[in-house]
Amino acid sequence: MRGAGGVEKTIWDRLFLVLVAAIYIFLMFPIVLVVLLSFNSGEFLAFPLEGFSLRWFEALFSNTRFLEATSYSLRIAAISMIVNGVIGTLAAIYVARHAGNNRDRIRLVMTSPLLVPEILTAIALLFYFYEIGIGTDYSIGIQIGHIVVTFPYVFLNVSSALFNFDRSQEEAARSLGAGGWMTFRRVTLPAIKPGIITGCLFAFVISFDIFNISLLLKSLGRNTLPLELFDYLRFNFDPTAAAIASLSIFLTFAAILIIDRTVGLRSLRF
Repeated sequence: MRGAGGVEKTIWDRLFLVLVAAIYIFLMFPIVLVVLLSFNSGEFLAFPLEGFSLRWFEALFSNTRFLEATSYSLRIAAISMIVNGVIGTLAAIYVARHAGNNRDRIRLVMTSPLLVPEILTAIALLFYFYEIGIGTDYSIGIQIGHIVVTFPYVFLNVSSALFNFDRSQEEAARSLGAGGWMTFRRVTLPAIKPGIITGCLFAFVISFDIFNISLLLKSLGRNTLPLELFDYLRFNFDPTAAAIASLSIFLTFAAILIIDRTVGLRSLRF
């Protein structure tokens, strides 16, 4: 049997495709199930569905605590995205252009939040904030925690864009009389823009869904959406929880769609 490209497919090729399809179905089924349960007309999270209804989305958007938690999460995620978009880009440029022999060691430090378990990072930040007198009385602690954890996503994506960038374009701009800032603004920045956009969107989505950092560093009386959902599930088991989870899923797919429409998923190289 020959495939579309004229290459003969063996039984092992077909078995491999079946295995890959089974793995994708296994991974995607919980996500699809949660979205389906959010439209359930029944009183409890149960499958099969008792009917189709939007009542639980109405309950979600009429719940002031969920709306406040969503607004709080969006604000923290937006600040994390903007701050990391600046410092992550600058750090990537420094490591790619000026770090020299220390490049690998600095890169390891920059990506360490991905290597250390999130709960350990949260505990370390909690102890540090109390030691310097910040504590968790203000939102600055949770904001710093989100910035620290999401920083590597911007750094790695911008570093990848810089790695694939031909510096001869900068040299050509310099030879034509452009200064350092003009060269960066007209040549370098447009070339690495896909990496910046992708990294910032990743930082936004990850920050929006972070749980451990938010749990330990949140200020009194302020919950992010994942924490509000956790508290809700302790005493309730209706499809409102599925509606909240679907909101996060839709946000993630929206970010993926934005990446595909702006820079193209094929342009991502890690």
